[in-house]
Amino acid sequence: MASGELIIRGGFIIDPTRKIDGDAGDVAIKDGKIVDKVSSSAKVIDAKGKVVMAGGVDVHSHVAGPKVNAGRLLRPEDKLLSGFCRSAMAQKNGYRMESGFSIPSVFKTGYDYARMGYTFVMEAAMPPLLAPHVHEEIHDTPIIDEAALPVFGNNWFVMEYLKNGEVENTAAYIAWLLGQTKGYGVKVVNPGGTAAWAWGLNCLNLTDHVPFFEITPGEIIKGLMEANEYLGLPHSIHVHQNNLGNPGNYPDTIESLKIAEGVKTKNKFGREQVLHSTHLQFHSYGGDGWGTFCSKAKEVMDYVNKQKNITIDLGCVTLDETTTMTADGPFEHHLHGLNHLKWTNVDVELETAAGIVPYIYNKDVLPNAIQWATGLELALFAKDMNRTFLTTDHPNAGPFTRYPRVIKWLMSKKAREATLATMKNSDKVVNATYIHGVDRELTLFEIAQMTRSGPAKCLGLGNTYGGLAPGMNGDVGIFDLNFKNMPSDAEKIETAFQRAAYFIKNGEVIVKDGEVVSHGHKKTVWVKVNMPENPQVTRDVSQAFHKGTYTVQLENYAVKDYLAPHPYVINVDVEA
Repeated sequence: MASGELIIRGGFIIDPTRKIDGDAGDVAIKDGKIVDKVSSSAKVIDAKGKVVMAGGVDVHSHVAGPKVNAGRLLRPEDKLLSGFCRSAMAQKNGYRMESGFSIPSVFKTGYDYARMGYTFVMEAAMPPLLAPHVHEEIHDTPIIDEAALPVFGNNWFVMEYLKNGEVENTAAYIAWLLGQTKGYGVKVVNPGGTAAWAWGLNCLNLTDHVPFFEITPGEIIKGLMEANEYLGLPHSIHVHQNNLGNPGNYPDTIESLKIAEGVKTKNKFGREQVLHSTHLQFHSYGGDGWGTFCSKAKEVMDYVNKQKNITIDLGCVTLDETTTMTADGPFEHHLHGLNHLKWTNVDVELETAAGIVPYIYNKDVLPNAIQWATGLELALFAKDMNRTFLTTDHPNAGPFTRYPRVIKWLMSKKAREATLATMKNSDKVVNATYIHGVDRELTLFEIAQMTRSGPAKCLGLGNTYGGLAPGMNGDVGIFDLNFKNMPSDAEKIETAFQRAAYFIKNGEVIVKDGEVVSHGHKKTVWVKVNMPENPQVTRDVSQAFHKGTYTVQLENYAVKDYLAPHPYVINVDVEA
């Protein structure tokens, strides 16, 4: 066998980056990259009768850091939902015990993503002050490449600069913070509302004023969008909008999305959008209370389909017991008031907050059943699957290990109807949603767009991840599905995507027959912005630390290099 050479032979290739939809062919890998051809002595994997896709890319998940770890501590019973396990293949030295269901251990997180054929996951909410903990957990998570989005939407520096209309200072501060935290982009969670929570308040719409700062959520979103495009970062701003989870919130959602109208990007990384709206299911509700609660997925998607410079992810409810956790602190307190289960809350000085509450999505509870339908409807009404991405807002609407189940529902009306038929309030669900009347069934090509090419391009990583073109990473999933003879039993779709027949990462076999056989080599992906020093921002930051506004010293704030020992650094050059 030639060193570093591999050929995947005869599979049904699904690759939206090259517009290949089920053609039988070969995929060649050399030294970890896709190539046109390899030598005759290359190792051969027979993929005949199976589907071949690029490794999956998860645009939004909560898998690392203090919030996730606090959830593990709060819910020891979560470990009992899946039990402790070690597969037969994991008896070798170096493989770790797996535990946890909705908040799995870092080891199980890496193994489960690999089993599903995923190569990259974005940690969607990193508190800057606690970024070292995030990177410690990323470092300990095996196999999968990871990046993290620092939160900016309730940051005191950001709100002060934007209140004064100082977009360039905001951009300079973002650049500094990305470097300090080894972060990837700009996350916005309940803009202004989490800061208001320090006063026991919230911001539910775009015109509410944040106490003390006298700025509105709409101004925060607009200002951060302008700063992000001033820098030309690989990813657009990544927005968890206000008024999450409440009946009647869909007009606020559409108003937030309208902020992107007319805004263009100047980034050099291939993305075309300026705003990513995350876990949109939680923001697509009608009604004036729980008694009239209903889906407004169609109304929201009618707007999204027309607005080409935004992307979305779904946040699909999976009808499981799970653990909700978000930097939207006031929402978690509200949820605690609804289900009266245990709750924990934390404030991160000057930057953000978080709350954690267990939750059971019960198919016989009408609002939960409506939420289930709403998430699926968003995808079924979407016209551009390269802007519509599959997520569960792990673990908020359900664990990421349910992605194969969501794929089954999206690809099979029969599977959706079977789940609907088991619901005690199925007639009321039909009346409050669109799901029963939607006949569309997504194709494997569309699933590949939602889980591979689309999120990779959205993140500005489309030249590296999400496709099988020469020069891209040698990350390939092989699934036991026959493109020419798709199973009539939708359960086989879920089974195939739950445990890949093979998963190859950087040209190395990581999973075989659904079992992890190697840890491979992982990377931490982060952005380094190269721009002239901004004296005002440098002075403001220095004063905040040295005058005690922060309780740590500036020299202790940054993430040290040893926490990201295998970096993939994306450089962004900003001229004066």
